[in-house]
Amino acid sequence: MSVASVIVDVAAKQTDRAFDYAVPDKWKGIIVPGMRVVVPFGPRKVQGFVVALKEEAEVKRVKPIADLLDLTPVLTPELLEIGHWLTEKTLCFMISAFQVMLPAAMKAKYDKELSLLSKEAYEQLHEQVKPFFQSRSSLKWSEVEKTAAAPAFHRDIQKGLIEVVYVVKNKGNKKTAKGVKLNQSLEEIQQFMSELNKQAEKQKQVLSFMLERNEEVVIKEIAEDLQITSAPIKALINKGLLAETEIEIYRDPYQDRYFTPSKPFQLTDEQAEAIAPILRDIEENLHDVFLMYGVTGSGKTEVYLQSIDQVLKKGKEAIMLVPEISLTPQMVKRFKERFGSKVAVLHSGLSTGEKYDEWRKIQRKEVSVVVGARSAVFAPFENLGLLIIDEEHETSYKQEENPRYHARDVAIYRGQHHQCPVILGSATPTLESFARAQKGVYKLLMLKQRMNKSSMPSVDIVDMREELRSGNRSMFSTLLFEKMKDRLEKGEQIVLFLNKRGHSSFVMCRDCGYVPTCEHCEISLTYHRYQNKLKCHYCGHEEHVHTECPECHSEHIRFFGSGTQKVEEELTKVLPEARVVRMDVDTTSRKGAHEKLLNKFASGEAQILLGTQMIAKGLDFPNVTLVGVLTADTMLNLPDFRASEKTFQLLTQVSGRAGRHKLPGEVVIQTYTPEHYSIQLASQHDYDAFYKQEMEIRKMHKYPPFFYLALVTVSHENIAKVVSVTDKISQYLRQKLSPQTTILGPVASPIAKIKDRYRYQCMLKYKLEPSLIPLLKYILERYQAEMQKENLTITIDLNPYSMM
Repeated sequence: MSVASVIVDVAAKQTDRAFDYAVPDKWKGIIVPGMRVVVPFGPRKVQGFVVALKEEAEVKRVKPIADLLDLTPVLTPELLEIGHWLTEKTLCFMISAFQVMLPAAMKAKYDKELSLLSKEAYEQLHEQVKPFFQSRSSLKWSEVEKTAAAPAFHRDIQKGLIEVVYVVKNKGNKKTAKGVKLNQSLEEIQQFMSELNKQAEKQKQVLSFMLERNEEVVIKEIAEDLQITSAPIKALINKGLLAETEIEIYRDPYQDRYFTPSKPFQLTDEQAEAIAPILRDIEENLHDVFLMYGVTGSGKTEVYLQSIDQVLKKGKEAIMLVPEISLTPQMVKRFKERFGSKVAVLHSGLSTGEKYDEWRKIQRKEVSVVVGARSAVFAPFENLGLLIIDEEHETSYKQEENPRYHARDVAIYRGQHHQCPVILGSATPTLESFARAQKGVYKLLMLKQRMNKSSMPSVDIVDMREELRSGNRSMFSTLLFEKMKDRLEKGEQIVLFLNKRGHSSFVMCRDCGYVPTCEHCEISLTYHRYQNKLKCHYCGHEEHVHTECPECHSEHIRFFGSGTQKVEEELTKVLPEARVVRMDVDTTSRKGAHEKLLNKFASGEAQILLGTQMIAKGLDFPNVTLVGVLTADTMLNLPDFRASEKTFQLLTQVSGRAGRHKLPGEVVIQTYTPEHYSIQLASQHDYDAFYKQEMEIRKMHKYPPFFYLALVTVSHENIAKVVSVTDKISQYLRQKLSPQTTILGPVASPIAKIKDRYRYQCMLKYKLEPSLIPLLKYILERYQAEMQKENLTITIDLNPYSMM
């Protein structure tokens, strides 16, 4: 008997193990580990992943597998192994680890169908139910659940008159088109063509076209190529000379775009020195982690492209990760120009179907390079020769929900498996990576010069407190305004950067200090002028704007802070002649909007690009000579030990957008805390000095890279419950862990309530704790029942990036 071990799609502690199912005879030799199957689980059918095959089952009676979802495995043996490793590393369920590696289209959809058991049963149905089964014997539950008849249906299901069938469906359907193929031998077709009369000239054309191609062809394509209708093709099908087929066609997000092939550039001496050890590793199949630390504009991308080229020449594959926001059309274009159709692109801007198709291309070995955001690190390649993580300091490489993995860790793990190099690149590496490079764990590669020897932009810091004192109440300091006017006169371009979104951060009463907050989340509401509403950016709660203060009834209720919309309005007042492109969450939410706006700016239709985080990196416009940072402090005030590091990185990245080509660049940073070291050192482009100073602070306060962190967050609707559970957990950990480990808390999370759930946390700082993972696993098991029955949530993040 052949038995398959299956991990079922039920995320709970009790089901977090493999279950045995019998492999029916018809699928023996077909089912292999890594395939998705449908299996009976209790009263329903669920999707599952086959993880192993064996001869004997561990229990006497095993149910058979009900259905096959794949004909080829969707998870390679290596990805199955990574799944096991992820569950250890991030304390997640096995099923969550497998789901995260596949495109959303491959997560199962569960439909419930109701079917009438017998004709006799019809008579006994409830009066409200009968009409539904008058002319059919089964229907979908979704047709019924919202109607008044739903309770009556429940009653009949319990009586056993109606059966509930769970249907597992795949969301991702292959897109197919009608095609044709030759259905007769060569001789027969040639004979038929010679016997055709003059009127059937078009049938002749179709047949010679098919003989020339000698493969399946989409009907639409034949009609377009020969400029005919589909009638002659249909006639040939009826005569049996052509047979109809279904051909899979890909939804290609870039099909209407033409990419001019590009040639590799001549490398500078510095680039050649940096690429040498990488090429040696590729040649000799060695695994090293390289940290490529190069200033903005130093040509890191060209080094990546030439390294990938070398990998492809060896017949291997490469994965290149970029942060979601810098997956700009610009980046995709550079890859498509160099590697053409060998590139698959995976990011959140694609539709579910497009993502599925790009993933299928990888699975079918039709491409050998993947460019994508975080989840592209799981691309199902089996012969990897190189993994690259660009802008490795980006926090978006860390997933914030289960499984809480960091793409860098997965990339290094895969690099070891395939014995191939991993490159981490950044102008402002994270302190952890730079410290590892200093220790020799990673190999450091330096690029200190910008590509065409252009100098780094000069930076001015403006103290906004002084501006206020001198009576300037606008968002633009006198200096920035003068420089903006000067650039517009010269016909050069400007990038203005704002560190947040929305119209103005919050509303406040100037008399009593009241600020409207969200009733579900305890966080101040953001004002959106477009709809004239206050919105919560956590749960989506909305309310109307108050004209008077609900507390003291004063009418002095005003907007504070400034959002992108507000800056845009002020720009049109003070510089009416300037055309502005605004890029933020609201203007780029529609598909393709990102690209349209950037093209508008690149073609010179607009002189000012105004935006949030998404314009900080990866963009390269020759005509930009001035960058203005309107608010440098917003991140410094977050309750996060990485606040100064994130501020330094952001300012360095933004200033890197200026003067990248022939024209020299200037940067103006506006701030209320000009004396802060992260702002001072960013203005001097001095990463090394920043690294030294920040490391001293981290050492003193026991933060990474000197200590590891773990964050345990507990949430529930009842605050007393949250406090007592968090308290018990931290006391238990204090008893069991070594005295060198610091445990902070329990304390309310920085955002103490989200969606009506209170949140408490405790933070662990440790150096060596071999028993930590088993202890945390025990805690999750101990509270398992309460988590299911009482809606308690305990999340554990072993390397937290967001302290909120």
